[in-house]
Amino acid sequence: MIPEIGHFALILAMLLALVAGVVPMLGARLSVERWMRVAAPAACGQFVFVAIAFACLAASFLGDDFSVVYVVGNSNSALPAIYRFTAVWGGHEGSLLLWALLLTLWMIAVAGFGRRLPLPFAARVLGVMSWINTGFLLFMLLTSNPFTRIMPPAMNGRDLNPLLQDPGMVIHPPLLYMGYVGFSVAFAFAIAALLEGRLDAAWARASRAWTLAAWMFLTLGIMLGSAWAYYELGWGGWWFWDPVENASFMPWLVGTALIHSLAATAKRGAFRAWSALLAICAFSLSLLGTFLVRSGVVTSVHGFASDPTRGVFILALLALFSGGGLALFAWRAPRAAAAVGFEPVSREALLLSNNLLMLVAAASVMLGTLYPMALDALDLDKISVGAPYFDSVFVPLMTPAVFLMGVGPLARWKAARLPEIAVRLRWAALVSVASAFLPGVSRPLVSLGFLLAAWTFATIATSVFERVVRARQRVRLATLGMWLAHAGVGVFIVGVTMVKGFPVERDARIVPGGSVDAGGYRFRLDDVRAIDGPNYRATRATITVTRDGRAIATLNPEKREFLVSNMPTTEAAIDRGVLRDLYVALDQPAGANAWTVRIQIKPFVRWIWGGCILMALGGLLAAADRRYARIRATQPRVTTVAPEPIAETGR
Repeated sequence: MIPEIGHFALILAMLLALVAGVVPMLGARLSVERWMRVAAPAACGQFVFVAIAFACLAASFLGDDFSVVYVVGNSNSALPAIYRFTAVWGGHEGSLLLWALLLTLWMIAVAGFGRRLPLPFAARVLGVMSWINTGFLLFMLLTSNPFTRIMPPAMNGRDLNPLLQDPGMVIHPPLLYMGYVGFSVAFAFAIAALLEGRLDAAWARASRAWTLAAWMFLTLGIMLGSAWAYYELGWGGWWFWDPVENASFMPWLVGTALIHSLAATAKRGAFRAWSALLAICAFSLSLLGTFLVRSGVVTSVHGFASDPTRGVFILALLALFSGGGLALFAWRAPRAAAAVGFEPVSREALLLSNNLLMLVAAASVMLGTLYPMALDALDLDKISVGAPYFDSVFVPLMTPAVFLMGVGPLARWKAARLPEIAVRLRWAALVSVASAFLPGVSRPLVSLGFLLAAWTFATIATSVFERVVRARQRVRLATLGMWLAHAGVGVFIVGVTMVKGFPVERDARIVPGGSVDAGGYRFRLDDVRAIDGPNYRATRATITVTRDGRAIATLNPEKREFLVSNMPTTEAAIDRGVLRDLYVALDQPAGANAWTVRIQIKPFVRWIWGGCILMALGGLLAAADRRYARIRATQPRVTTVAPEPIAETGR
């Protein structure tokens, strides 16, 4: 009975989404206020029905209902309860349901926090988001129904992928999807503004707050995915340029460009059409990532579907929303956006240059990700594009981007003078160049990393001095957020530079009682014993780490074999520290009671994820800036089709 309730709730949600996509949009077109006011309650209704469906699926997993095909494929009665819950989104159908749930959550947020938006505009935004929800709910009901039953029920399930049986899976997919789906808000704002012919500064301010929120969630989701791969896959790497990793990275790059472009639009009215185009592209890349994961065109721990029908359906959704958005942009943007002039040396020019670098970087990642797939699909050739390509392309693009990131906040809007900028940045340049020649640094890329990190920190310090000490200006949340996010980039660069520049790696054959030295530490294998887990058997080693005779840590790496799937996994043991990680993974038996042990010392690896957290916190502070609230508070409800532009206020 519970699966039938969930299935019926999905049908009701889809019908309500269809109504919410048609009625408020017609109301905005025909100036019928009663129809426009349908949008907010319809958004709440969609959330309620999708939440009921999600709860029914979760209940099916927790209750071991093996009459549901999706439960059979992704659960087992021996699976711990926490993983039976995370298994709800561990496969194709459930992950789509999570997508729909989070989309309706964003819709409720827009309906609640956007109550003071002009009514026709809010109706159009929620209408566009309802059309997106209609597409995904229809996709679920036609090709990916999570409530399909089998009779008679199976005796047990095939189990969840052992790699996904990890506590990180509780929060990593929801955060990542919050970022993916969050760009639908920026997309809907852009479409609504194009329909109204009003790409103005007020639109940019409102859209930027939502874009920052989505970007923050996507940053945290990517960060958690990187950390999960680091400790779960047993390789000790934090980024593999996996096609699905790239699929999340591309909208992050375009979203970063969008945030900065909207800042120029909100302040100066510049880049209006450009900002709308970036919003369309950011969400289109989110849909592209969905296509890559759900179509079966990539082989990955992230990949779920192998049914080509599903891939065609998602491709049709991608073509409909992206193609429709771009067609509307081509039709309306030239009339909706007025050009704003600025000099070649100005903050606008620097922001535009950085935008272009971000877009070229995203295009390079897309080329390296899709080109091998295209060749394979056309039966032309099979090639592998890996880290050497991405590293060789990405570093030259990000180097000038980081340089411009430091210069931009110190340049004036509309027109700046190079001599003035040079004077402001002279000490930052001196410190940065000196950092490239630190003792013990001989590799060019390591020197470049230290130079860029020092440049980032020094330019932030210069900006703080200019605003707080010299000009005695009030520092707003958006400015604090910018400094914090840029500092996060600097911390991230330090982490990457240290991990790549000073790695210590050793594979050693050790017998119990034996030891091996690496990086100034001694690793002694005390014993190896068999243990039983809740749904696996494992071989666990006990390794004592000492330095200069002093005990540092006791590590317990494992080799697990899961009882249902018979799939082996490597569970690394890590002694975590601010300045270094000691990473030990148990490999294969090496005969005569000996084992192969992989030892890695990762300097400053935590700074990589710490930098991401700082970036996300910076995005949160910027999104919380109350200037958006003040602008909203001055706006009455407007019920005409083309409201008067909101008067600009100074920053």
